[in-house]
Amino acid sequence: MVVATSPGGVTDLLGRTAAAGLGPLLGQLVIVDNRAGAAGNVGAELVAKSPPDGHTLLMISSGNIVIAPYLYRLPFDPIKELVPVFNMADAPHLLVVPGSLPVRDLREFIALAKAHPGKINYASAGPGTTPHLSADLFARVAGVQLVHVPYKGVGPALPDLIAGRVQMMTMTLGSARPHLPNGALKPLAVSSKRRLAGIPEVPTSAEAGVPEWEMTTWFGVFAPQGTAPRIVHLLNAKLQSLIDDPKGKQRLMEFGCEPVGGSAESFAEAVRADYRAWASIVKEAGIKPE
Repeated sequence: MVVATSPGGVTDLLGRTAAAGLGPLLGQLVIVDNRAGAAGNVGAELVAKSPPDGHTLLMISSGNIVIAPYLYRLPFDPIKELVPVFNMADAPHLLVVPGSLPVRDLREFIALAKAHPGKINYASAGPGTTPHLSADLFARVAGVQLVHVPYKGVGPALPDLIAGRVQMMTMTLGSARPHLPNGALKPLAVSSKRRLAGIPEVPTSAEAGVPEWEMTTWFGVFAPQGTAPRIVHLLNAKLQSLIDDPKGKQRLMEFGCEPVGGSAESFAEAVRADYRAWASIVKEAGIKPE
């Protein structure tokens, strides 16, 4: 199970959950291999170029599949060279700031950013990742000027965020949760229409005053192009049983995720629809291919 990020983020947590659950169901050991780099494209390319025998899988977030082709001159085509196997979960983004930042809510953060244009930094998991585009969308709809500081994943960004060297980041609840009880991070809003069950006290973006800021990331399992349909269907069925189990479902919800599931075919349709939709969003963000 190749995870296209550094350890510590929700993609990694979901990859490890899937690997641990698949092992007993398949009767063999499933090893997690973190391959961070190039905003997740290193891990994705590794799987795309692997033998299509069902023994090399990829856990990855939506950005690397449906956004990356618009941002990078990739040596592979994730839409054509990766086969959707299973839609593990959806997760809205949580806007967090260091606990030491002197703001109590999103309105105060926006006021601070407007008072210091170009002086407030936000971290991301890398250029073109969903944390990057989510924060970029927030800045545009909130009317603030923020400076992007990219990292090689959510995990590597967290120490600088907690220390206050960067002042804001958007991420899933699973990545932020360990740092909320002690106040190291302060959650200001959730980028969804409903509050999260895991942190019901945190307002939605609309309740916090920025209704245009909505962003949800899906996390899915993929296989190399050419993987036999019977293998794809077998893996899909095993992963479905994993999230149907009450304990598996609870674990995903602890990460701030909503279990999704469904057939490989329905996931493939959703991937293609998202790919078409992101074309205009990336264009509005003004991000050019690298």
